[in-house]
Amino acid sequence: MIRNNYFKKTNVKNLSRRGFITSCAACSACMAISPFSFGASKTVKKVNNLKIRIIYSLHEIVQDRPDWPCIGFDFKPIIDNVNSILRHEFPNTEFISTLATGPKNAEDILNKDKTEKIDGYIIYQMNCWNKVVQTISNSNKPVLYVDFQYGGSGGFLVYNAKFLREKKQNVGFVSSSKIEDVIAAVNCFETIRKDGFLKDFATATTFARMKMTPSPGNLACKTDDLKTLSIDECKRRMKKSKILAVRNQDSGSAKSVMGIPLGYVSFSEVNHAWENANNDEAGAIAEKWQTSASEVADVPFKELQNSAAMYLGMKSVLKKHNANAITVNCLGGFYGNHINAYPCLGFHELNNEGLIGACECDINSSATMVAFTIMTQGRPGYISDPVIDTSKNQIIYAHCVAPNKMFGADGPSNPFNIMTHSEDRQGAAVQSILPLGYMTTTLKIDSNRKEIILHQAKAIDNDTDDRACRTKLCAEPIGDIEKLFTKWDKWGWHRVTFYGDLREKTYELANSIGWQVIEEA
Repeated sequence: MIRNNYFKKTNVKNLSRRGFITSCAACSACMAISPFSFGASKTVKKVNNLKIRIIYSLHEIVQDRPDWPCIGFDFKPIIDNVNSILRHEFPNTEFISTLATGPKNAEDILNKDKTEKIDGYIIYQMNCWNKVVQTISNSNKPVLYVDFQYGGSGGFLVYNAKFLREKKQNVGFVSSSKIEDVIAAVNCFETIRKDGFLKDFATATTFARMKMTPSPGNLACKTDDLKTLSIDECKRRMKKSKILAVRNQDSGSAKSVMGIPLGYVSFSEVNHAWENANNDEAGAIAEKWQTSASEVADVPFKELQNSAAMYLGMKSVLKKHNANAITVNCLGGFYGNHINAYPCLGFHELNNEGLIGACECDINSSATMVAFTIMTQGRPGYISDPVIDTSKNQIIYAHCVAPNKMFGADGPSNPFNIMTHSEDRQGAAVQSILPLGYMTTTLKIDSNRKEIILHQAKAIDNDTDDRACRTKLCAEPIGDIEKLFTKWDKWGWHRVTFYGDLREKTYELANSIGWQVIEEA
């Protein structure tokens, strides 16, 4: 059912994207949008006699592999619902629904559409990395690119940022959990009735999106007694740290990252340490997790013991190499049968202790965690795959690993649940119900470019949606949410979130080593 409560007026002052408010092209585009997307009290449709193809970019109609949202996910009800709503809301527009998995399907669709007289395209990114929109964007037709939240969000952010960087004016986008925002953007196909629609379509959808985005809420944050180290002491401890990267079966030394020593260790070394973990000790840790968790869902005790053995194994490898951080190619190792347990709960425990456990062999994120855990005297970083929801003016930090002691080992604990790893419904992972009301600083370093990217946000909610990763911290950005769409193609999907206001200290650290800070919001 379409809700009618989204006609709430919003503040559109100080529009910033592409100099929108000062652009003559933007002004003409605004006039082209129907009253519906301007928040009129009655829905008025002006899009008549158009033919629009909706392409759902995904692996299979019932997901056959681990990926967001999860293995076994049935997309048919979602697709049927979207098709039904759009046909109801735009009765004079013909919508043709199509599935596509990649570039070949996209090319076939374009070839077929040479005789179909298609007026435009809606591309729904349903799984993360299927490359369909790239081909369709070159069709010389208006393209509305839509994120299926907690399904296609990674690819959507990365691919869409590239379109923004290229100033692809025929591609507009929607990144929202509400169908009303899609409807408002679909109204922008009206611009194809005017000359020069290619330069107006993206601008029109920008205005529609910004009009629908709520004004900022109360961004005052709870008091946080953060005590940081001096920059000199922070750098000294960084040099004494060490990151172990477990990417494949190779081992050896590597170039330092941000002054932090780095070494590679093999899957076999980690798995050997797992095999040799003390069973009694693993059992005791598993019992502690089971007792401490608010809920253990679909994870047998044997799997908790398995995860505890992996934690003990990783800790022994850290001790052997005199290191304080480990990052593991967890998916490649587990699916390739190189490791026999997910390291998620082990990372959770290491981060709670003031050590570093990081996902997916992400070395830059690991270095970020090392540097700022040192700076904050033990606060853990939360590595995540972010999602942006303009309908709530939120960024959501999602991952299947999270600490539950965000203020350090001696600080308070927040509740957590133990669940399966979301993408494949196997193993054991953590859903941490993270503290709300606090300022957070989200960061990532790039050692090659000598840059640190940064944005800040107020933690305001935890989303327990079953799709995608288990922990989902929802936060309201401090700054421009539109700007927050622009950097993902160069910086990748991961970010690392810390509790506390670290903006000034980040600049101090960057200045002391000759790096730059890039603010992305």
